[in-house]
Amino acid sequence: MSSLAAELCRHFEKDAQENALLAPYTSARIGGAADLLLTARSLDALRQAAQICWAHGQGFTLLGAGSNLLVSDKGIRGVVILNRAKRQEIRPGAEPAIWAESGASFSSLARAAAAQAFTGLEWAVTIPGTVGGAVYGNAGAFGGEVATDLLWAEALTRQGEQRLSPAQMGYAYRSSALKRAETPALLLAAQFRLAPGDPAQIQSKMEEFTRRRKASQPPGASMGSMFKNPPGDYAGRLIEAAGLKGKRLGNAQISPIHANFFVNLGNATAQDLRELIFLTQQTVQQQFNVKLETEVEMVGEW
Repeated sequence: MSSLAAELCRHFEKDAQENALLAPYTSARIGGAADLLLTARSLDALRQAAQICWAHGQGFTLLGAGSNLLVSDKGIRGVVILNRAKRQEIRPGAEPAIWAESGASFSSLARAAAAQAFTGLEWAVTIPGTVGGAVYGNAGAFGGEVATDLLWAEALTRQGEQRLSPAQMGYAYRSSALKRAETPALLLAAQFRLAPGDPAQIQSKMEEFTRRRKASQPPGASMGSMFKNPPGDYAGRLIEAAGLKGKRLGNAQISPIHANFFVNLGNATAQDLRELIFLTQQTVQQQFNVKLETEVEMVGEW
């Protein structure tokens, strides 16, 4: 055991697992083992895990809800931190807001706000990931996105903590300055603006978004949208037009319901998914001269 692993095991005790399989922690139910998996159940634990890794000159991989992520069959070398810091609270007043730790479910924020008759985050009710993942990737749906509703985010770097405004986050379509940065930063928490609203209208809007999402997206194990929509078009339309809707490699399939969702039919491997991704990119490029960019991140040892 390395000195880093030994120190982390001493600090985290039962929340540290060596050679831990990651598939159960990903929405696609795919992925090999991590050398060391730490479960951080609070912001303090999250900070401590990151700071210990950095003190040893090592990085780490952060895992939230495991959506928009494809973990390789060989797993991830080094440390994986499972973010389970989930506290959240409504902050009423003249400028109402909701604050949450980065491991909280983003959809739970929409429901919590609705329960207190606050509007603004209804669009987030169908987002499958965590607050940290949503802020990091500028998640969006049904005309809303993080860039519009974020007030600020707190991030930890090797130099310390800082509060970042939406402008400092440098948002673009499904991207942020943190996502593009070469130096690592760990999102700790975020605060979003709310407004007083009509409870019936809020609930009706959330039910409509949920109904539309269920009607258009496949059930089962997937990673969410596989590709970013190219300017002026939709990735799903291009994939379907290329004749790939329903295409299967091994137990990985391009969904026959929505072509921008790749599903695990059962015991699919990361390699199955990876090959299906490359096949799709190559076919769409050849037929339409459009380069599809993955929204899903591939991590681990390939």
